[in-house]
Amino acid sequence: MTYDVAEQTGRISVRYGGASSGSGPLTLGQDNMIRCIRRDRPEQMNQTGAWPVPDGTTVSAALDALRALVERHESLRTAFPPGPTADAFPERQEVRSEGEFTVATVPAGGRTDAELDVLAEETGRADATRPVDLDAAPRLRFTLLADGELVRRLVVTACHAGVDGAAVTLLIQDWLALAAGAELPPAASRTPLQVAAQEQSTQGRRKTAAALKHWETILTTGPSTVFATDGITGPPDGLAAVLLRSRTGAADLEAVCRRTAASPSVVLFAVFAALTAHRADRTDLVLSALSANRQRAALADHIGTLAQDALIALDTEAGDLDELIGRAKSASFTGYWHSTLNADKVWRLLEDVAERRGARFARQVVVNDLSLAIPEAMSEARPGPVADPELQWLPDQPMPVRLMLNLLRTTGTLEFALLACPQVLDRADTERFARAVPAVLAAAADRPLPLAELAALSGLRPATRTGDWHRVGADWIDLDAVRGLLSEALGPAATAVDLTRTEDGLAARLATDDPALTPAAVHRAVIAALPDRETAMAPHHYTLHLGPVGAPSALPVLAQGSGRADRPPR
Repeated sequence: MTYDVAEQTGRISVRYGGASSGSGPLTLGQDNMIRCIRRDRPEQMNQTGAWPVPDGTTVSAALDALRALVERHESLRTAFPPGPTADAFPERQEVRSEGEFTVATVPAGGRTDAELDVLAEETGRADATRPVDLDAAPRLRFTLLADGELVRRLVVTACHAGVDGAAVTLLIQDWLALAAGAELPPAASRTPLQVAAQEQSTQGRRKTAAALKHWETILTTGPSTVFATDGITGPPDGLAAVLLRSRTGAADLEAVCRRTAASPSVVLFAVFAALTAHRADRTDLVLSALSANRQRAALADHIGTLAQDALIALDTEAGDLDELIGRAKSASFTGYWHSTLNADKVWRLLEDVAERRGARFARQVVVNDLSLAIPEAMSEARPGPVADPELQWLPDQPMPVRLMLNLLRTTGTLEFALLACPQVLDRADTERFARAVPAVLAAAADRPLPLAELAALSGLRPATRTGDWHRVGADWIDLDAVRGLLSEALGPAATAVDLTRTEDGLAARLATDDPALTPAAVHRAVIAALPDRETAMAPHHYTLHLGPVGAPSALPVLAQGSGRADRPPR
């Protein structure tokens, strides 16, 4: 098969011609990812990795295979043109039948396999920092590490608006077949245009509405933050990351799964939740699970992006791990079922709940199950662990979360990456937490493990709350942090502040010399200053006292109220 290739030093331009084209509304996953791409740093949104290369693959054969891959899948040929609104947010997806992409080439330079692995990782990490043009196709970028005509490594950077982790796994399988010279039948899975049409149907809209209600219930009644403890002083940045691998851990995990009739994902989710609750010194958790829609059989083979969170509320107050695994199974199923979401409505819901509740949800604890998204061939190609367990520190990760578990492999070898904000776990406690996962599995392999044994097994101490902390609804709140919030939000508009805890929540008395100040204006200012203040919340009642100085209660009352807008019941 021939194609138009214009070769330059280190760059090869490849023309493609697909059999289909079209346009339509965005899928919910595309919409969600485009919003994240426009908000977050490229390295947080671009997926990068080294794909396996069949022995003997030439540069020419690799280019043929990559061209065929792009032609085969509409999602890779999809662009998102700027929309008509002022912010130019894309409103439609456009599948392009023809186009061109560039493959970068890097000389292998006689490097060993280990050295090539390092070079591939460095190449991918650098490429991930480059934004991907939404108004261009394909949704992947390719770099070949080659010795002359022989390809040694293929580094791929994927735009998250085009494919998620599970889709990348399916693409790797296609790539391996195409690079080996196989001819594949036309792709039979649902295209993004077909997924969008289903989502816009009556049934799809009903499912989306139910998911929004599920989120509203948890956001309204569950804890806004999991880690509301001493030491939480600002936004997370630079999470430490440790990779753990254990063959014994995989065997113990299999034993727990047999005993409890639960999947490896559910068992590890329960273990992670139990350790998180122990560290956070609370029993009620709200966790996010990524790419939850992949749990649906009809979309399991979809080449596109279904990356939407499942929001999971889990009560960890259980007698033993078996009981918690049962709860985790039910809670995760409910969360997955309600994860088909309109991102714009969810984001507006987050703002609406923050205004009403006075507390802003913080996505602190995240689980990302990639165990089915990484081909076994890639896992088997890596050298096995040299210790049991084997720990390896990875470069710090710029993630806006407090604690994240990436499940990478569960059979043969248990493999996961734990990412921890230093305000939650220092490096020593991060290692203790990681080692505690296989330790808990070992203890639970042949018996129900009492959760009271977690402290001894993990070596982790519960976090502390030594300041002026109060439980307000489902949230632990530091009143000193609330005072700081009010001071920053109001500035010179408030000359003095008294804050008290009441049966109805928090009450604030404010002295002001501004006769035009209202509780609504105060509340708006407080809510605007609330982001990244995860140990504070807005008061539930404001009493404004007019006067230049002095204790508020000694001054005449100017106005009082909740400051919230009146809303009809939803």
